[in-house]
Amino acid sequence: METEIRIRAFRATEDLETCKKFIAGHRKVLSIYGIENISSNTFDWIYNPSIFVVVVESLDKEKLFGGARVQAVDGINPLPIEDATFQMDSRICDFVRYYSQFGTGELSGLWNSKEVAGLGIGSLFPSRASVVIAEQLGLSTMFSLCSPTTVRFNKWIGSRVFNEVGNSGTFYYPKLDLLATAVFLEDVKGLTNAHSREREKMLFLRKNLQCSIREKSPFKNLHVIVHYDLKIPSANNQEFKLRPNEEKIDVGY
Repeated sequence: METEIRIRAFRATEDLETCKKFIAGHRKVLSIYGIENISSNTFDWIYNPSIFVVVVESLDKEKLFGGARVQAVDGINPLPIEDATFQMDSRICDFVRYYSQFGTGELSGLWNSKEVAGLGIGSLFPSRASVVIAEQLGLSTMFSLCSPTTVRFNKWIGSRVFNEVGNSGTFYYPKLDLLATAVFLEDVKGLTNAHSREREKMLFLRKNLQCSIREKSPFKNLHVIVHYDLKIPSANNQEFKLRPNEEKIDVGY
């Protein structure tokens, strides 16, 4: 019998219990690598209505296998990438402010348990779902700060290395012996730079936010039935379009 899972999206403030499970699972994975000081690894974000959560879970919602977060810029709360890299390169804040007038945010908090990694769906599936829900939020672009192993997934979904900050896009974070790469998805709507396979899948899911698909792992000869539930009833695609500040923002062009 094939494994069945659900990939579900919701506004953080609308399901606090699942958010707490998310944090517990994320911390457990980080502790394996001796990481404790991730900027977004706190309980504060579960009360932030500008954060939306994607979870990979069992059908009865009792077990969480992984997930990711999408934080929209709201003019109040800095993005995790800003908190993480500001002291190393403050230009990141200028870029975030510039793109916020068109709707921008960040894909962060990506993690997965060994169970779904064993199925070969690990980080890619929640990353893909995060891009799908970004359109509901009215985001035209999206930042991310990723580990070396997830850079390729971000490229598949259409992101590029954001060379404009750091050392050609890289930072030593969250520890001096770990390298993080800033990436930027600059076409959330059209996904023009995404791998053709991923672009087709994401565009399909946008039109079919609630559906069940027999998915094949991109890495293994394994199949899993995924029940997608990506519709966020409270989402408003105009909520995070911020008016530009009158002061000049120098983004290099």
